[in-house]
Amino acid sequence: MHKVYIILLTRGFPIVTLENMKHDIKKSIIGPITSCEICFSKNLTKVISFGHHAIVQAYRTPENLKDPETSYPLNLYRCAHCGLLQLDYAIDPRIVFPAKYPYKTGMTDMLVKNFGSLVELLIHKYRLKRQDLAIDIGSNDGTLLSFFKEKHLRVLGIEPTNIADIAIKKGIPTIKNFFSESVARRVIKKYGRAKIIVSTNTFAHINNLYEFLGGIKELLTEDGVFVSESQYLVDIISNSEFDTIYHEHIRYYSLKPLQKLFTNAGLHLVDAEHIGSSGGSIRVYAMREGQKIDDRAKARVAKLIQAEERMGLYQQKTFQAFAEKSRTAKLNLIELLIRCKKGGARIAGVGSPGRSNTILNFSHIDGDYLEYIVERRGSFKIGLYTPGMHIPVVDERKLFQDQPEYALILSWHIGGELIKKLRALGYKGKFIIPLPISRILKI
Repeated sequence: MHKVYIILLTRGFPIVTLENMKHDIKKSIIGPITSCEICFSKNLTKVISFGHHAIVQAYRTPENLKDPETSYPLNLYRCAHCGLLQLDYAIDPRIVFPAKYPYKTGMTDMLVKNFGSLVELLIHKYRLKRQDLAIDIGSNDGTLLSFFKEKHLRVLGIEPTNIADIAIKKGIPTIKNFFSESVARRVIKKYGRAKIIVSTNTFAHINNLYEFLGGIKELLTEDGVFVSESQYLVDIISNSEFDTIYHEHIRYYSLKPLQKLFTNAGLHLVDAEHIGSSGGSIRVYAMREGQKIDDRAKARVAKLIQAEERMGLYQQKTFQAFAEKSRTAKLNLIELLIRCKKGGARIAGVGSPGRSNTILNFSHIDGDYLEYIVERRGSFKIGLYTPGMHIPVVDERKLFQDQPEYALILSWHIGGELIKKLRALGYKGKFIIPLPISRILKI
């Protein structure tokens, strides 16, 4: 006999079961999304349209540079019922995260540092012991799990792309697949249940959200913890971070909708933290229902939700202002680059993360503005061209050899770290910061 969870009984809404949720969400995995991915309300309001964009990690090779390029609608909508922000179009995840995926976590020093401190925190917070199982969903090159492994925990990665091979070579066992309930059952059969499941910067990517959380619930031990980190809507709005919006990120979370999501899925949000990673993120902790919640953790969650409400995060006018600021930021950046080019200056881009391609494509910044974009040695993007604008990506050594007058910091969310490094390595030009207000730094 199947368990049925009654999770939503609100005036104007049907009674919804977890099984119905999984069925409904499957209807909109690929193509237009016409209802909220958490509460299923159809009361969605457009926040901003960015036009049609190519997928941010679909870098072009010299051989296919002139071939037709597929682009998809990139529009941000808000649910008036629960406050979730989401895209209105979902792409097949096998296209968004292809087997040949060019991004490696271990290339970003700030992320590596964040992972190390997260593992230390979790070990102490939840008294993890040797041989407890730690799972990372969207484990990429195994960087996070390597910290757990150093502490003698059993580790397992779940990663659908070719980057999993790097982790496997490092001795991190990794299942090359997208996470699902069926994958969860396979893991239980072979490895047992997990004391810790982590999903950093991937929880907003999931197409079938309730199936994903059903798998999490099944895979956790009775006292196990699911920890996710996602870009925080508070920071996106406060800092005009429109560049965090691209097809990999289907949803943009604040805490109130997340609380509803976990409750709907039969889990309980037990703690939350606002952290600085990736330009500002929300780290949330969820457990099976029935687990005791620390009073201080309850207070932290309540305080964060109160702060969200105070800043107007559940009012439409806040998002109208965000859209206007985003359009203004785009125009200001273009004007600044034009002024630099009129003066005869050369401009190079620094860093080619996914978010940089939203800036480039929304602002139509192409090779007429940027001669090239540099990436750290070892990046899989070197020798390729950016999606949409087709700007060549080269080894960062070219920046120090050419010494262009300006360097546009496309990874501006870690701009402080990058600028110090570039100066130490010998770059003598000026820096352009694109967001939240485009400006020139002469430091």
